[in-house]
Amino acid sequence: MSRFRLFAAFAGISVLSLTTTVRAADSPPPAASETSDAKLYQQTVEKGIDFLIHKGQQPDGSYGKDVGPGVAAICTTALLKHGRSPDDPAVAKSLKYLESFIHDDGGVYSPDSPVKNYETSLAIQCFAAANVDRRYKKVLAKADKFIKTIQSGGEPSEFNYGGSGYEPKKKRPDLSNTSFLLDALQASGAGADDEAVKRALVFVSRCQNLETEHNTTSFAAKNPDGGFYYTPAAGGVSEAGQTDEGGLRSYGSMTYAGLKSMIFAGVKADDPRVKAAVTWIKKHYTLSANPGMPKPAQGLYYYLHTFAKAMSATGLDVLEDDKGMKHPWRHDLIVELAKRQRPDGSWVNSDSRFLEGNTNLVTAYALLALSYAQPGK
Repeated sequence: MSRFRLFAAFAGISVLSLTTTVRAADSPPPAASETSDAKLYQQTVEKGIDFLIHKGQQPDGSYGKDVGPGVAAICTTALLKHGRSPDDPAVAKSLKYLESFIHDDGGVYSPDSPVKNYETSLAIQCFAAANVDRRYKKVLAKADKFIKTIQSGGEPSEFNYGGSGYEPKKKRPDLSNTSFLLDALQASGAGADDEAVKRALVFVSRCQNLETEHNTTSFAAKNPDGGFYYTPAAGGVSEAGQTDEGGLRSYGSMTYAGLKSMIFAGVKADDPRVKAAVTWIKKHYTLSANPGMPKPAQGLYYYLHTFAKAMSATGLDVLEDDKGMKHPWRHDLIVELAKRQRPDGSWVNSDSRFLEGNTNLVTAYALLALSYAQPGK
């Protein structure tokens, strides 16, 4: 059975209905809905791209020197994902800026950077998207080796094993950085049989509130809801806080990061880990907040981008929630982001935590999310 059919089954949707594009009962007829979505999508994307190129980008190709190559890579990838050529003047300028951060060790990061995995993983995804004529083949090969060398090693029984964090010397990997690592490895061509991918999956599994042979940490039993949290390392951390029992609360952005990471690592849809993650998602489907967070707006645009990438990876067009409501997620996402877009074409979060007060970063998150929601895709 294909991954598509397995995910369809676990989302509570028949394969037949998916092949005919199921919609909620009160939705417009298919042709009208698709036409409306396509028009709104195009308008929203064009305004966002116009903002990044004409108002966000700096003369040196950066998107703010204070945020360095990481944000520049995200913004440039967003442009590339929406069809801009590597030779487009704005894209070429930013690629040249990113190239100035390539180090002899293969990493792509600011001098003395405390976030080398983050910056290099994002740069890999950008260079891979621009590698249409293999111009970045050698750069990608060296960068791939670099992020693997800073991946946590040690014994498989150690909670750090297989994960990646912002700064290797601090030795506290987290699910966010590990998902960036897996995104980068996938972009550079690594498959589920790659040893770094296998190691990363060990860590990802330990970030889930699910007791299995893959997760014997003390946290899962205290909050066994199938969602994901930030890290089991360094005593365990969840940005959503702890339960009264001392468990780590699951939240949306990490649960979708966990789901897509497992899919990229080759975990099948009938695996208990995937089934539990899908169950959590069906209970917490929303695009108006980062579910599970104490302040719903915190990390909202990171969440929306991760949501879109994970949903695209499942192969589903529609998700049926635990109340039986069917959600055409691409339509929902287009409408939500169009509603939140500012008149100048940008997006920004009213809650600035996780750097989401930065207009360029948030606009790039929104455009990347939309790249997975193209009508008819």
